Amino acid sequence: MRKLTNTSKLYLTIVFVILYAPIFYLIFYSFNSGGTMHNFESFTLEHYRAVFEDSRLIIILINTVIVALLSGLIATILGTLGAIGIVSIKDSKMRNTLLSLNNILIVSPDVVIGASFLILFTMIGVKLGFASVLLSHIAFSVPIVVLMVLPKLLEMNTSLIDAAHDLGATRRDVLTRVILPYIQPGIFAGFFLALTYSLDDFAVTFFVTGNGFSTLSVEIYSMARAGISLTVNAISGIIFVVTVLIVIGYYFVTNRTKHAHETGAHE
Repeated sequence: MRKLTNTSKLYLTIVFVILYAPIFYLIFYSFNSGGTMHNFESFTLEHYRAVFEDSRLIIILINTVIVALLSGLIATILGTLGAIGIVSIKDSKMRNTLLSLNNILIVSPDVVIGASFLILFTMIGVKLGFASVLLSHIAFSVPIVVLMVLPKLLEMNTSLIDAAHDLGATRRDVLTRVILPYIQPGIFAGFFLALTYSLDDFAVTFFVTGNGFSTLSVEIYSMARAGISLTVNAISGIIFVVTVLIVIGYYFVTNRTKHAHETGAHE
């Protein structure tokens, strides 16, 4: 058993090195004054200064954050209500059909989803830009939220709802005072995952963004095509740090919520 454990640790170490080495290599050379990713000359912050001095990049960064926050919030609301609706369906065949349709959207290639949205927006006359990007991000984030919230709903004891009804609670009271507090960890997980997916998405955004609107992922792609620039490294480093902070925030909120539930249960 010990040998198996050591082998597993070695395997995980190799996997993490393969995954994170290119990221840290990229960030390391973002501090290179030489301007290349071959010979590290000396430490500098000029590439990061260039990012923050570029007003266009700052606007794109703000656009990206606004889209991520709005799409994450709206998708969390819709996904949570959708998950509650799916669980409340009595017909198991209909419930399984809806879950299958939800899962298909998650595993579908981003290129197919992006192309579909492009055709849809062109047909109904939606101008490509902020609105099209926001709607697209909400659409591909909702199934993710549903998938995060469903497990908490399925493990919830239905006797809690029955007890609330017996005590005279309305449907609104049951939703706001029983169901939502119980599934709160799943809601937070869905929100942070939707937020991360939105910040990270390129394929879908590439199809539905217009000439006057862009996000960081599309902008980085355009800059990388123009040639090697350590400004791209600096932007990527900033995005990586922001993503790490989001993950830390998610675990902090989840652990705090879990601790609050455990404390309440003991009391």
